[in-house]
Amino acid sequence: MAAATQRMRHPEKQNTEAVKPLPKPPWLRVRAPSGDVFERTNAEIKGQRLTTVCEEAACPNIGECWSKSHATFMIMGEICTRGCAFCNVATGRPDALDTFEPVRIADTVAKMGLRHVVITSVDRDDLDDGGAEHFARTLRSIRRRSPETTIEILTPDFRMSDENALQTVMCAKPDVFNHNIETVPSLYQKVRPGARYFGSLLLLKRAKELDPDVATKSGLMLGMGESQEEILQVMDDLRAADVDFLTIGQYLQPTPKHYPVKRYVTPDEFNALERVARSKGFAMVSASPLTRSSYHAEEDFDRLKISRQEKRAASSQ
Repeated sequence: MAAATQRMRHPEKQNTEAVKPLPKPPWLRVRAPSGDVFERTNAEIKGQRLTTVCEEAACPNIGECWSKSHATFMIMGEICTRGCAFCNVATGRPDALDTFEPVRIADTVAKMGLRHVVITSVDRDDLDDGGAEHFARTLRSIRRRSPETTIEILTPDFRMSDENALQTVMCAKPDVFNHNIETVPSLYQKVRPGARYFGSLLLLKRAKELDPDVATKSGLMLGMGESQEEILQVMDDLRAADVDFLTIGQYLQPTPKHYPVKRYVTPDEFNALERVARSKGFAMVSASPLTRSSYHAEEDFDRLKISRQEKRAASSQ
């Protein structure tokens, strides 16, 4: 049964040689999800028939985040048109868009009283605009129901979409535009074959050009075989694209068929990389083994606002 489920979820990985994941070190152990708030969050999400990246990507922080009524909503279904070697989201032919999904998400955000919400999606290369208008409709629906809630979006690269896709999203005025660079250029063909490194950099740069007031953000996974020099080069490239906020976390292999973990980066190494990234000019950096794009997103957004204000004040003097 498990093998059949795996074939259905990741058909593109069936001919991939299975590699048993490395044993996790002590600093990556997390508590199993539990508690009343966790259960209420779970019930609300299930009741509204919503999808979260917390579940689909098997995020290790789901217990902590849902126990604080934090969740990252994944729109446009749970099936992705791409098959990245690191990702646990199912690959295949997606269903048609759910017209009422933006309204259901807005209702859930209002009922949960969220001050900050993160919206992401699967890749939808089957749509002319890559789902950009669906993103925009979701943002507008949340704004109508919860005008005080800040909204962070984590988008695909829109590489196969029409040229107006990014502008459609930016016109909906997110507070944070996030697109993950994921890994270093030398690993893209193996890890992220459907994407292009410089295409992702250009997307981040264009987002800032379209609306300089919107904070831009990107994330990097470590432990996939990258070198220290390559990590530092990615930081420089992201700063050249005027990215404000960088997240750096440990890659975890979802199944034996996924890209293998080459090594576990220690907490001390993450701390050192955070210091380096801050010295390069990022307004906000979050680096730790368990850091993910939306981990502590609300608290980090508050700190990001303060940091950007301080940088603007210093540059005007």
